[in-house]
Amino acid sequence: MELAGYLFSVVIGVSLGLIGGGGSILTVPILVYLFNINPHLSTSYSLFIVGITALVGALKHYKLGNLKMRPAILFAIPSLVSLLFIRKMILPLIPAHLFYVGSLEISKDILVMVVFALLMVIASVSMIVKTEKENIIQTRPDAFRLMGIGLAVGLVTGFLGAGGGFLIIPALIFFAGLSMKQSVGTSLLIIAFNSLLGFGGDIVNGIAIDYLFLLGVSGMAILGIFIGTQISKKINGNKLKPAFGWFVLVMGVYIIIKELFFTAAG
Repeated sequence: MELAGYLFSVVIGVSLGLIGGGGSILTVPILVYLFNINPHLSTSYSLFIVGITALVGALKHYKLGNLKMRPAILFAIPSLVSLLFIRKMILPLIPAHLFYVGSLEISKDILVMVVFALLMVIASVSMIVKTEKENIIQTRPDAFRLMGIGLAVGLVTGFLGAGGGFLIIPALIFFAGLSMKQSVGTSLLIIAFNSLLGFGGDIVNGIAIDYLFLLGVSGMAILGIFIGTQISKKINGNKLKPAFGWFVLVMGVYIIIKELFFTAAG
C-alpha cells in the first residue's frame, strides 16, 4: 500500500501543475488510506506536502510571468488569519468522540474525513459542470469579495489541510481580473503561503512530525508538478478538469460510504 501511496503522490503534483488545484483534495485520503496515518495528523502533513509542492510550482510560474502579487496578498492575509484561528483555537477543542447516530459512533477522525469527502464532492461538481461565465474576465478587481473568499478558504485549509485551489482560481478570475494562467500561478503562491505557515503553526503547537516520510512524499509530488507543468504546455488544463472531477467525485463518495457505514459501524 505504501508503494501505491508514493505513486499516487505524483498525482498530487500533476494536478497542481495542470490546473492549479485539486491535488490537495487527494493528499489527505492518500495519507489516511494508503499510508495509514491518523486523519488529524494527515491534515498537518497535507499542509507541508501541498505547501512545498505549490511553492515549487509558483516559482516556475514566476519565471513565466504568471504571478500577480497584489491579488495574492489581498487573498492570502485574511486566509492565513482564519487558517491559524481554526488550527490554534478550534481544532484542539473538538473531542475525540463526538456523538452517536443510532448505532454509529461519530468520532473526530470520522468527522474530518466525512467533511473532507463532502468538500471533494462539491469540488468535483465545480470541475465537471462548465458554466457560461467560465471564460469571462472581470477587468476591475473586487478587493472585498476577494478578501472574503480568502477568509473562507482559510477555514477550509485550517480544518481539512486542503489548499482550496478549486475556490481560489474562480475567485482570481472573476474578482481579480486574472487570466487562467495567471490564476493558476497566483493560486499556487497563495496555497504555498497558507499551507506552509499553517504547518509552521502546527510545529509551534508541538505536533510530532516524521520529516523523512514527509520529504519522500513531497519529493514525489514535486516530481508530479514538473510533469503537470510540462503536460499543461501541450494540453489545456480546462479540458482535463471534468475527467479529474469525476475521479474526485468517486473518491468522495467512497470515503463517505467507508467512514459512515464501515468505520463508524465497526
